Amino acid sequence: MEQIPETVPAGHSLDGHARARLGTRAAETARRLAGQDIVAVALTWVDVSGITRTKTVPVQRLEHAATWGVGMSPVFDVFLLDDSITSGKHIGGPAGDLRLHPDLDRLRILAALPGWAHAPALRYAQDGSVHPLDTRALLRRETERLAEGGWSVKAAFEIEWAVSKGDGDAFTAACRGPAYGMTRVTELAGYLRDVLSALKATGVTVVQLHPEYAAGQYEVSVAAEDPVGAADTAVLVRETVRAVSMEHGLAASFSPKVEADSVGNGAHAHLSLWRQEAATGTENAMAGGDGPYGMTAAGEAFAAGILRRLPALLAVGAPSVASYLRLVPSHWAGAFACWGLENREAALRFVTGAEGERSRAANLEVKCLDGAANPYLALAALLAAGRDGLGADLRLPEPVGVDPAALSAAERAARGIEALPASLAESVAAFEGDAVLREALGEAVTDTVSAVRRGEIALLDGASPQEIAAATRWRH
Repeated sequence: MEQIPETVPAGHSLDGHARARLGTRAAETARRLAGQDIVAVALTWVDVSGITRTKTVPVQRLEHAATWGVGMSPVFDVFLLDDSITSGKHIGGPAGDLRLHPDLDRLRILAALPGWAHAPALRYAQDGSVHPLDTRALLRRETERLAEGGWSVKAAFEIEWAVSKGDGDAFTAACRGPAYGMTRVTELAGYLRDVLSALKATGVTVVQLHPEYAAGQYEVSVAAEDPVGAADTAVLVRETVRAVSMEHGLAASFSPKVEADSVGNGAHAHLSLWRQEAATGTENAMAGGDGPYGMTAAGEAFAAGILRRLPALLAVGAPSVASYLRLVPSHWAGAFACWGLENREAALRFVTGAEGERSRAANLEVKCLDGAANPYLALAALLAAGRDGLGADLRLPEPVGVDPAALSAAERAARGIEALPASLAESVAAFEGDAVLREALGEAVTDTVSAVRRGEIALLDGASPQEIAAATRWRH
């Protein structure tokens, strides 16, 4: 029997042969799902403002969706966080259509939503060409560009959220225990048990779950995987947590700033660079070398590429007005463009892992990202920055081992430590002037990101921190 391909290769159009094979596979999948009492499949994509949108199909229509797609207006790419619509050079207005096709390789039964399955959407134009604003396809392309040089990346997001009880738009912490306290686990033990059970049943490998600093806040860490899989998992984790929360009469907020006077939710990205060696197998470039703290030259160059572009990367990694209420010094948010060994105040934290497992565990943590980010777009930009660092053979500056805010302005200047943008407008300006990211993301994505960011800046112009937090709280 002919082997049906996992997916259409990144950047390739759907032709008749590919459509037929996808339809055959979807028909088989639909029969299996129906036998497990699944009645519908949610096809999701994440828009430029970081909100997960969806269209759903009954399970008996999965074959048609895989073959011909589900219609969707391209204008969703210029939705703002309040569902108002802006426009850019490439997208805007009611005209046009694109097609959502389920990625059958990533289809998962949603344990937290009985009767439902989930598949991330592949977005194509009606003629079968890849839609230029498909950020998931963009991430696949960046992964393949690294692979052309013999490199692969393992990635994972830490997901933070705050849990509220009660009705209405206000936030009321669902637990009262101290930061990181066991009391918070005890208070919501049944809820957290169900979160873990649902994630396991959905196929997500949880590494750890713990109470966080802010009132009612928790964090879950998951196993590293390929970049597209990591972004897919980030979406699955959020929707699973959201569903379990509602089942318990609670509400989950992933917003970068749930309350104006509290710390916000991060979505830290962990990255490690790997290479296949003929003699030794796959090796982690973040360990076993002669560079800083054991990095290889390639690992250091990859990290340096990300560090160099952090101001511009914030336009996709800290993409909301509320992000800059979170991104402040001395809050472990990574408000300074510097790096350090296990330094939680540096935007780029280098994690070696325990002695004896460093060849597997060493990685970079990008701390300045938050829960408003589109995970596909954020990872694509990070990979592009790292790839540029590899190509330029960049080197890291001296590491920072203290809170940069504790240094004087003169000391920071002498060490080349600069504050990251303090507003969305500043990060957008850096993004628009960054030739590396513009080339990697493409003109359509770059222009649309700028249009959406400027639309949200105007939307919240003059708003107080409390008003910004309230406007953003339940959107992500």
